[in-house]
Amino acid sequence: MSELYRNATEQSDSAELQISPVFARPGEATSLPKFKLPDGMMSGDTAYQIIHDEAMLDGNSRLNLATFVSTWMDDNAQKLYVEAADKNMIDKDEYPATAAIEDRCWRILADLWNVPDAADTIGTSTIGSSEACMLGGLALKRLWQERRRAEGKSTDRPNLVLSAGVQVVWEKFCNYWDVEARYVPVTEEHLVLDGYELEKYVDEHTIGVVAILGQTYTGLYEPVKAIAAKLDHIETETGLDVKIHVDGASGAMVAPFCQPELEWDFTVARVNSISTSGHKYGLVYPGVGWVVWRNTAACPESLIFHVSYLGGDMPTLALNFSRPGAQVLLQYYQFLRLGREGYREVQQGSIDVATYLSSEIGAMEPFELISRGDTIPVFAWKLTLGERNWDLYDLADRLRMRGWLVPAYPMPDNLADLVVQRIVVRMGLSRDLAELLLAAITEEVAFLENLEAPIPREKQRKSFTH
Repeated sequence: MSELYRNATEQSDSAELQISPVFARPGEATSLPKFKLPDGMMSGDTAYQIIHDEAMLDGNSRLNLATFVSTWMDDNAQKLYVEAADKNMIDKDEYPATAAIEDRCWRILADLWNVPDAADTIGTSTIGSSEACMLGGLALKRLWQERRRAEGKSTDRPNLVLSAGVQVVWEKFCNYWDVEARYVPVTEEHLVLDGYELEKYVDEHTIGVVAILGQTYTGLYEPVKAIAAKLDHIETETGLDVKIHVDGASGAMVAPFCQPELEWDFTVARVNSISTSGHKYGLVYPGVGWVVWRNTAACPESLIFHVSYLGGDMPTLALNFSRPGAQVLLQYYQFLRLGREGYREVQQGSIDVATYLSSEIGAMEPFELISRGDTIPVFAWKLTLGERNWDLYDLADRLRMRGWLVPAYPMPDNLADLVVQRIVVRMGLSRDLAELLLAAITEEVAFLENLEAPIPREKQRKSFTH
C-alpha cells in the first residue's frame, strides 16, 4: 500500500465516507463511519458503488508485472467460478463431485511429474503453494523425527537447507515449525543453490533440502539433479540420507511442457515431494496450490486425517480447514480445456514474449541482464556500472505513473548491494502489450538519462516484497 493511500485511510477513527449526493438513495445516510460498523442498512447498489469506486484506485492487474498470480481466465471459467463460489472444499461428503475432481487433479499432476507408481502416491490441493510448501516441509520433519526416534537419537535442533533466495514462505515455515534455516548464500558465481559447498550445511539434523524451480528474484531454475548428485556424494561420505522438496511454485507447471528433457521431478530419486501454485502458471485465479509425494511412505501417516466419503474413507491433509472449492474446479477446467498441447502453447508463448522483452531491454545501454526468461517466463536486469542521476527505483516509479508495475528490489544477503528489476510474463501479456511496455521503458529511460541532477531522496527506499 502506498504511503499516500495509507495516510489517507488511517487519519482518524472518526473519519467518514461521504456518499452524498451522488450515490445515496432517498432515506439513506449521507455519510458513514470508516472504521466502525454502520448502525443501519443500506442499498446493495450503494454499497457496491462505494466499494467499486474505491477499488478503482488499485493498479490494473493485467499491467502488474510484479505478480506471478493469474490475472485472466476465459468466460467459461468466469461462469464456472460464479457457479461454484459457495462450495467449501473441506465438505467432501456434501460435495462428492468436487472431492473427486480434486483427487483427479493431483493425480494428473503426479503423472505429469513422473511419479514412480500411480497406485502408491498421495497429494492434495492447498490454498496456494505456500500451504503446499508447509506440508512438504512438515513431511520432511516428521520423517526425520520418526527415523531419529527409531535409532534412539534426539529429535532436537532440526534444520532445513535452502538458498538465501527462497520465497518468504520458507522463512515462515522454519519460524512456525521450530526448524533452523540454513541459508546457502547467493553470490554472483552461484545465483542459485546448485550443490556448491552443500556439505558445509548438511548434518545429521538436516531434515531436507529445498530446490526452487523458478526462483522469485530472477526466474532461474535450481538444478535439482545436480543437488541430488551432491547429496548422493554426501551420503557416500557420511551415511546421511537427505531428501529434497522441490518448490515448483512456477516451474513445475512450465518445465514439463517447455523443457521436457530437464530432469527435476520424481525421476530424480531424492525428490520426496513437489509443490506448485495452481494460481500461477497453473493458470487459475488466486486461491489454489498442489503438493504431491513420491509415494505414501514419503508422507507420514501422522499428517493424514481420514474422513467419511461416499461410505468409504478419504484421506485428507491440509493446514487450513474451510477453503474454496471453486478454484479446484477451475484447475480441472484448465486441464480439460488445454491439455498438454494447450499448456505447452500458452507457456511457450509467455516464454517467447519474455525472451523478446529481455533481449530488447538487455540491448539498452544502461542495462545488463541477470536472466533471460527462458526458464519460467521471468527475467531480471541490473544497471551497468557508471555514474547516473537515477536508479532502478526511479524507473519503477516512472513506469508506475503510466500504469505499469515493474518492481525494483535488492538481491538477498551477500548480494544485497545489487538492485535488480524484474518482469513476470503471464498469459494475457501479449506481444502487442509487450511492445507498448518497451516503448514506455524507452521513453522513461531517455527522460532519466537526460536529468542534469539526481532525483532528490527523502527517505530510504523500501524494497519490493516477494
